Amino acid sequence: MSAILGLGGLLGDAAAAVLHNGELKAAVEQNKLTRSTRPGEIPQAAVAEALRLAGVTPEQVTCVAIVRPFAHGPEPDFHLALREQFPRAEIIVVEHHQAHAASAFYTSPFEQSAVLTLDHAGDFRCGAKWMGEGTQLRLDREWYYPDSLGRLYGAVTELLGFRPGADEHKIQWLSTAGDARHLPLFRELLSDSARLDPTYFDGRSGSGLNEKFLNRLGIGTPISSADAGHIAHALQKRVEEVVAGLAGEGENLCLAGGLFMNVLLVESLERSGRWKNVYVQPAAGNAGTAIGAVYHVWHQLRRHQRRMNPSTMFLGPAATPEEIKQILENCKLKFQHIRSQDQLLATAVKMLGEQKIIAWMHGRMEFGPRALGHRSILASPLDPYSTENLNVYIKHREPFRKFAASVPAELASQYFDVGPNARNLATVGRVRPEHKATFAAAILGNDNLIRVHVVHQADNPLYHRLLLEAGKATGLPVLYNTSFNLFGDPLVSTPRDAVRSFYSSGIDALFVGNFLIEK
Repeated sequence: MSAILGLGGLLGDAAAAVLHNGELKAAVEQNKLTRSTRPGEIPQAAVAEALRLAGVTPEQVTCVAIVRPFAHGPEPDFHLALREQFPRAEIIVVEHHQAHAASAFYTSPFEQSAVLTLDHAGDFRCGAKWMGEGTQLRLDREWYYPDSLGRLYGAVTELLGFRPGADEHKIQWLSTAGDARHLPLFRELLSDSARLDPTYFDGRSGSGLNEKFLNRLGIGTPISSADAGHIAHALQKRVEEVVAGLAGEGENLCLAGGLFMNVLLVESLERSGRWKNVYVQPAAGNAGTAIGAVYHVWHQLRRHQRRMNPSTMFLGPAATPEEIKQILENCKLKFQHIRSQDQLLATAVKMLGEQKIIAWMHGRMEFGPRALGHRSILASPLDPYSTENLNVYIKHREPFRKFAASVPAELASQYFDVGPNARNLATVGRVRPEHKATFAAAILGNDNLIRVHVVHQADNPLYHRLLLEAGKATGLPVLYNTSFNLFGDPLVSTPRDAVRSFYSSGIDALFVGNFLIEK
């Protein structure tokens, strides 16, 4: 028996993953279980749950792979704590970008690939390029802080009134509402080699953009929403230009690191023509380094040749029918138990046809920030008020942040032009012209861009069938899908989390397993 525990993102987005005999059995984020994190500590809840899901005890763990940076205090204290908890395990420290690279290459379908990792900063590096072949990764090039694309993205996020380090994803969506009028300024600020001009920043090590930058923009403060869109657009386009240059060209390209949570950036590389195949790690941020850590040990250190690429991101916990029923009864809720899958699907399709918003919670929780049909809020595109209901009354978020369109894989090309990374909501697609009016509420900007979730039957058979049943009832096998969470919280994990979010929102009905709650 060979059980490897990986710990990543410990100073933020902490996660644990377990690889058992070469197979990824579990990956869980701490904040989804505890609804909060304590940076610099062992994520005990995530560790316990990942081991439970893998059927592994602490004594059976032969290696703990921990990703830098991982401690605010003395690192030896952290090592001693791990040794005490896992007495038979070898402790291995994995460099941050090494873990990012491993998380992408070893989960990709490629035997040979270039691998590009970019983020704000990790172990002083903010980026690296690797060459992967077989089971080995070779470092080719590095980029160092403060010349960080993530730093620049964070600075603009703060300039536009959002939270740096948390709201960068909002800036990518805002960028679709602007034009390229400020692109020349961003080309001055950011060179083709990814060097930042320090004269545009506050102080030698400051992260904020200074008065010189504001003066060069030629706009007043506070920044209007229209000007914010133009600034975001220029930033996005310049980052796309620079990253395309850093990536180069070739046959296969793998991507990881927080910058590649930016789906517009991923899509720009997919359509650049520089690469035949592009694969992005679906959990590209720091949590995903836990997966990279276990694969790094399995392949690069232990030299195992057998690659068992994970085929799913449903790597977290699931609730049994008994557990669901107990929680609903403890909450003194009126609920309906639906005995058959046919009845479950028919009830959901009927409600969606009545323009109701439903929460859909089934099976194991997704790993990573995106809802892939196990922890989702769903609406029909045929509902003319779906945009207002989802964004204003349920998610309470900005109107420029659109929701995704889920579609069965075998029917996707009828409605959208999209690449393979849409399987995990890690890119964007384009609406085919004849369906533009149908999906107008979800279109981003003026280029027919839309977030597309391509659902394969093998990945999620129940959700796949729901889409097909919706198609039989309405003629449109597509549902709008947004993550089942509220107010910036993590995805719901337990039925109790689901009930809390359900009654704190305008969702009409909650399907959790074979149980239904209505308002």
